[in-house]
Amino acid sequence: MTTTVAAADAAHFLSLVPHLLGFRPEQSLVVVPFAGSRSLGAMRVDLPTGDLDQLDSAAATVIGMVCRIPDADAITAIVYAGDSAADGLPGVPVLAAVGRAADVCGIRIVDLFTVAADGWGSHLDVDCPPGGRPLAQIEHAAARQPRVAGMPPVLAHQAAGADLPRRSASERRAVGGALRSLDDALAVVGGSPRARAGRRRDRADGRGVDPASLAIACELDDPPRVFEHALALDPETLEPARAALLVWCLSRPGLRDVALVQWATSRDGGDEALDAQLRWEEGEEYPERLGAIMWGDGAQPDPARLGAALEIVRHVAALAPRRLRPGPLALCSWLSWALGRSTHAASYAQRAVEIDPDHGLAEIMLSFAQVGHLPDWAFRRHGHVR
Repeated sequence: MTTTVAAADAAHFLSLVPHLLGFRPEQSLVVVPFAGSRSLGAMRVDLPTGDLDQLDSAAATVIGMVCRIPDADAITAIVYAGDSAADGLPGVPVLAAVGRAADVCGIRIVDLFTVAADGWGSHLDVDCPPGGRPLAQIEHAAARQPRVAGMPPVLAHQAAGADLPRRSASERRAVGGALRSLDDALAVVGGSPRARAGRRRDRADGRGVDPASLAIACELDDPPRVFEHALALDPETLEPARAALLVWCLSRPGLRDVALVQWATSRDGGDEALDAQLRWEEGEEYPERLGAIMWGDGAQPDPARLGAALEIVRHVAALAPRRLRPGPLALCSWLSWALGRSTHAASYAQRAVEIDPDHGLAEIMLSFAQVGHLPDWAFRRHGHVR
């Protein structure tokens, strides 16, 4: 669905930018690309700092992202700074660097704004008073306009919402117990030497093993079915045995990657990814088309599908024992990144490597954040302001 909103003036335009992003940016450079008079979404990066060369390099990277957006021919750039505007609008060096980079690439500048701690203004407005205009103008502009269906809720800042859900110690202990029962059940089903040893059971035929865990273990005959079913679960009422099964799967790179591909595509995509994984383990090449999904290439995934997956995996990560948490955290990172939430992605990945410094997917996601790599589909936006 495309949402188009006509901005009445500069203050109203600035009131709409947090809706384009889904949060109120802090210490940020935000660029709103345009095709003609219509915006093509919004992009945020941490507010660049450093000397002239560093600012020019950061600005070139941002404008390079704009150049990847089909039909983008102009931008508005906005500095969100916590500094006062009393001695002049902050952000002049940053916006000057953006202007230079845009000029080199033939990108037209629509406007250059700063929203400071105590005022806002346009750097192209010769009538902007010293100290900027009152921030209340932005708030009043938003209040004067009717609410638009389809606009996302606005979080307090770019990092808001990245904390894991609160789950009690008793809930985590229950999942830990369910994982031990699942491990026992899998040992029986798999006929491992440990199963034959009869740990916590009378015989290796499964007596003494929780029947519910045996049933859950048997679901691993069809992992894509497990992952598809997970999208319909209520995260708040996730049963310990089901949470344990997902923890177990997402802690294993092969199954985690199947889930990643499936949630980014479809149940059929999961079946294909599982088959490819099994073939790869036998020495065959992994299909480039499936591997490209991890790097953000190809068709844009269904955001609702990714969102459902992210919410369930966030709860799985919150319930997982610490040693098994990096897998779900890394997948939270990838799902956030795929949804265009790079700040959240970096946060989840950082928490994963703090537990396991050698965690592969988490390291990849941190590298994506460090170089500003975004999925190709992030450059195909659907919300517009004109």
